[in-house]
Amino acid sequence: MSHTLIKGDNLEELKKLNLDLNDVTVLDSLSLNKKSSRIGLIKSIFFTAIAIFIFFIPLTIKGTTDVPFGFIYNFFIKALGNFGLWLITLVIVFTGILSVYGKFFAKKNTMLNNYFGEDSVFHPFLYSLGGFFTLVYTLDATIPGFTGPEWIVGSSTGGTVVPAIVMGVAWIIPVGCFFMPFLLNYGVIDFVGSLMEPLMRPVFKVPGRAAVNAIASFVSSSSVGVLITNKLYNTGVYTEKEAVLVATGFSAVSVGFAYMVIKTAGLADHFLKVYFIALFITLLISAIMSRIPPLCKKKDIYYNGKIQTKDDIKAQRNRGKGIIKTGFDRAIKKSYTANNIFREIKSSLIDGYAVFPKVLTLLASMGILGLIVAEYTPFFNWIGALFVPLLKLFQVPNAVEIAPSLPVGIAEMFLPVLLIADKVELLDIGARYVVTTISIVQIIFFSETIVVMMAAKLPVKLSELIICFFERTILAIPITALFMHILF
Repeated sequence: MSHTLIKGDNLEELKKLNLDLNDVTVLDSLSLNKKSSRIGLIKSIFFTAIAIFIFFIPLTIKGTTDVPFGFIYNFFIKALGNFGLWLITLVIVFTGILSVYGKFFAKKNTMLNNYFGEDSVFHPFLYSLGGFFTLVYTLDATIPGFTGPEWIVGSSTGGTVVPAIVMGVAWIIPVGCFFMPFLLNYGVIDFVGSLMEPLMRPVFKVPGRAAVNAIASFVSSSSVGVLITNKLYNTGVYTEKEAVLVATGFSAVSVGFAYMVIKTAGLADHFLKVYFIALFITLLISAIMSRIPPLCKKKDIYYNGKIQTKDDIKAQRNRGKGIIKTGFDRAIKKSYTANNIFREIKSSLIDGYAVFPKVLTLLASMGILGLIVAEYTPFFNWIGALFVPLLKLFQVPNAVEIAPSLPVGIAEMFLPVLLIADKVELLDIGARYVVTTISIVQIIFFSETIVVMMAAKLPVKLSELIICFFERTILAIPITALFMHILF
């Protein structure tokens, strides 16, 4: 689709046209004078520098290495202590209570009915269960003399989910939403998108902009990756298919968490090669997943109902200027036309808090419930037995011992290595490598990514996510086994 040249120098007049500036054909059609271009360039450099520093630059403070984003949200967790724990607990408990009222008793078009009305009839049960689990854990952790059931509050169930995951995401969402406009609204994503389009589109069937999602996940948090994807889908940057491909294929765990997983498996001395090969396998599997059901069946349609055309895809590429020049032009125009940073932050925070209660409550219910099933039932042992022939086919050592740890990753990605942690000295290094790598590349798990995707209402069903998990696992086994034989 072609656009006539639009003068973009008068910002107020431009905004009155109500143009979709997430459409690169519209962005490319803007014409800025030197003064406007200079303003756009300065804004883009300044806000992008802040985004890169916050999300991507590792710092070492008092012996701890993390990106500033990690230090900021961890600061709030530590500073608020038990008060913060109780605050989040009350949010989760009241979400459970209000969900029942909002779904079944509230009048149509009231605030609570609008918020909970579109949920399934099972959601109020899950929200209530999350409230119950979290309240019991918090009472056990903070009230002397109160002892909760071990199957709820133990270190392998609630003791893993509430302090590490629920509390982490409780601050990841507001801190992430506060800084997300610096990353999304001032040109860097358009610049990277132009550079990466020739690779991302043919290989992964997604726009070049998806590279930003992948990087944000790897260096900060998989929740941040999903939230970025959701924002770009809701604003018309990604189609339904692209959003689901990005969320399920690029929302990997952070480097810091991956190190913890690798160390637990006794592979800390091999961290670099284990992590970067896992990263390569993740991308390879994501490329395959984009070509098989159920993801390849997703619709090429934008959030507003517009069907993606071949012209839309072509428009993502450079317009004869070269990819770097095109990227710079788009970054400058996007930055110049962006709203005031405080308005962008306010809008982002509102979007974040719209999913905040549901994400936390489902994390508590699904995360703890999944770990209870893994820890106290033979369910995953039964499923794991199905993987034994495949592991033996590719000559993975200790196949019978490690097979149950592969499907348990759907509950929480740290669980596979936790199940072998007490047998590290007894298991072959190749077996430990396979478990570790597969847990990193699976991506889809109930205690975080599945819940965030469902609460954010990305266009994907729970059944499809479960299918994708097992597809990724099956694909990962032969590929990981090949690297195991090369490395160990």
